[in-house]
Amino acid sequence: MRECETRLVRLSLASPDRRVLEEAKSILARGGLVAFPTETVYGLGANALNTDAVAGIFEAKGRPSTNPLIVHVPDVASARLLVSAWTPEAERLAQQFWAGPLTLVLPKSSLVPDIVTGGGGTVALRVPAHPIARALLSVCGFPLAAPSANRSNSLSPTKAEHVLASLGGRVEMILDGGSTSGGVESTVVSLVHSPPRLLRPGLISPSQLRQVLGALDIPKDGEAKENAGEALPSPGMLKKHYSPRTPLKMLPQELALQEVKRLLKEGSRVGWLTFEAPFVHSNLHSVQMPREALEYASRLFAELHVLDAEGLDTILVTAPPHEEAWLAIEDRLLRASA
Repeated sequence: MRECETRLVRLSLASPDRRVLEEAKSILARGGLVAFPTETVYGLGANALNTDAVAGIFEAKGRPSTNPLIVHVPDVASARLLVSAWTPEAERLAQQFWAGPLTLVLPKSSLVPDIVTGGGGTVALRVPAHPIARALLSVCGFPLAAPSANRSNSLSPTKAEHVLASLGGRVEMILDGGSTSGGVESTVVSLVHSPPRLLRPGLISPSQLRQVLGALDIPKDGEAKENAGEALPSPGMLKKHYSPRTPLKMLPQELALQEVKRLLKEGSRVGWLTFEAPFVHSNLHSVQMPREALEYASRLFAELHVLDAEGLDTILVTAPPHEEAWLAIEDRLLRASA
């Protein structure tokens, strides 16, 4: 991939600079890449209707061509243009959760290039709530394909610095809106199944979805079938994903404590995300994490980025509660440790 200069520009959340947004639009309109914050994680944006521009996302990330992209739009009317069938379930979910961290999978219209959907017949759509993302979409006037702004399978970016470290020289502009609030990617629901199917857990819980949908299918095995080169139905379904460079292992609290002590005794340098008050050791970098799921989610990738930069031998994570509120966090950690 041809290297480019990456500009990082800080924007106000209350009043994003229109001149900067127009500059970002110019880059996107000619097929370039711009990273921007959403309320979940930072996205790597390209004009979703430009096949060559979207190809640039796959090249910059090193992303498998069968792994589809989420298309970000400013409103429901824009989403309707990109699907061949807008269902009553889609309307109810959009009314309840858009703008917000919910992605809907629906049959695609002919406007959507096949490269966006990984060659599949459905498209994943979202209306983001972040003020910079919304301002950018408003200025652009075209939809933005935008997966997480990081190299494929690596830790998700929740700060502009994470994007720069991962994709510097591969993206022309990074719009810096500070730390993202949600910390993990959007919930993805497929509406081509009956009942609707949860493809990726996220910040919107199954119970919230059931209040709108009634029935919701949650597959027992959410892992993607990675053989035969078939298009995946949703991003975030690869077995190994969201991973630090440092080997990561998730264990129940008591086993995690035993493993930490064993590794320290062997002389290893260990990082540890734990719910308990950590003990002090010269080779231990421990972080006491929140016991509330949304607060934990907002900090998860940021803390893993810090640990991953420490040159540790191992990162251990105390397993979260096996409860619905923690489903997205458990999913990310299982894939990170695969």
